[in-house]
Amino acid sequence: MRALMWFRADLRTRDNSALSAACTAASDGVVAVFTACPEQWREHDWGDMRVDFVRRNLEALHKGLEGRNIALKIIVRDRFAGIEDDLLALAQEHDCSALFFNEEYEVNERSRDAKVAAKFTKAGLSVRTFHDQVVVPPGELSTKEGKPYTVYSPYKRRWYEYYKDGQAPRAQGLAKKQAEMVGTPDAVPDRFGDFDPDGGRPDLWTEGEDHALSRLSSFIDGRLIPYKEERDYPGINGTSTISPYLAVGAVSPRQCIEAALDANQGKLDSGGKGPVHWMSEVIWREFYRQILVAFPRVCKGRAFNRKYDIPWRADEEAKEQFAAWCAGKTGYPFIDAAMRQLAQTGWMHNRTRMSVAMFLTKHLLIDWRWGERHFMNLLVDGDLASNNGGWQWSAATGTDAAPYFRIFNPITQSRKFDGEGAYIRRFVPELADLEDEAIHEPWKAASLFDEIDYPAPIVDHAYARDRALNAFKVES
Repeated sequence: MRALMWFRADLRTRDNSALSAACTAASDGVVAVFTACPEQWREHDWGDMRVDFVRRNLEALHKGLEGRNIALKIIVRDRFAGIEDDLLALAQEHDCSALFFNEEYEVNERSRDAKVAAKFTKAGLSVRTFHDQVVVPPGELSTKEGKPYTVYSPYKRRWYEYYKDGQAPRAQGLAKKQAEMVGTPDAVPDRFGDFDPDGGRPDLWTEGEDHALSRLSSFIDGRLIPYKEERDYPGINGTSTISPYLAVGAVSPRQCIEAALDANQGKLDSGGKGPVHWMSEVIWREFYRQILVAFPRVCKGRAFNRKYDIPWRADEEAKEQFAAWCAGKTGYPFIDAAMRQLAQTGWMHNRTRMSVAMFLTKHLLIDWRWGERHFMNLLVDGDLASNNGGWQWSAATGTDAAPYFRIFNPITQSRKFDGEGAYIRRFVPELADLEDEAIHEPWKAASLFDEIDYPAPIVDHAYARDRALNAFKVES
């Protein structure tokens, strides 16, 4: 039997469920394929940073597969439509009798995969699919009433039970090396569609599963233990920065959980606060994926909780304020530092992701979908489930969301989590010479503020808070 392995968001040769199964089942070699659909990617709000990272990880995968005697073929089609014909033609050209791939959970992707599976089945070829983006498959866990979980804490407790019972698969090693290569590999294109080939940051985000595992190991060895205490401070290197590698599948969530378990003496929900808290963040990622499957409306730009999807501001002033938010020129240094970090690096610290999202939705009363789309256009770790979940949590429209009356004060957040202004100074250099006390509210340093090329706040916090509370109360 010859297998066709279809890669998507799983660009690795280690602990890849579909690849391992294909390599084990094949008696006559494996052909690998990646399908690039740049126009569809653009419709899904992918940006230059993400596409560059995918492309470079493809190059790394290409080399890794060659070491397994597997040729990687590249299919480029503008959109998902018709990809089933391309894949079947490739399978038939290379005499493959079975297709292997790992599940994706977004609505369009699931529709595409169903068409591919139907096409292959009709042609007499077998199809085998696997859950690989998660440790626990979406839909596997449910409440006592048989319903999907919509609150994180009980979901996490059930997740713990499932894992401890040994029901979840454990990480695997390298896929089995094939005796001979079938066909010849395609070169990875220098660019996809109209995405800027120089739009990435390879200096920050080195490609490949070897680097991903090295980055994971470095975090586990050096920053996992104090993670709980340091994770909220964007001015220090206190997080794992593994999210881009999870997003493209250069590392698996199983590998992450098991690395943390090893460091925590095999304990999942007890022991060190750092390991336990970091593993819970990985489980949050799974929680949002099961929401994506159980409530597909969140894939379609609709609120999970429509009760608080208020009539958002969209007038000219709101558009101007949105532009200022995007540019990191709101006049609130903590917010602006975060937005500039996103623009410059393709990534943002989680504490500031929450802060800027609440600022947009509750200080400015601007639609969370505008922010969600802006993030996806810039994030190197762009991921619909996590990005949508985070935005709706902040806007009070999501599952297990922050209550509408929880409104982060950007000045308090700044003082509490960047007390000495290290984060602000890095990304808002025009404020670098201000004293620690002045840097959080530079407009109060009157004699200095006039000399600095930095805007005054675009909205007063107290006014904005009252306006938000009134707006949400009307809807509630």
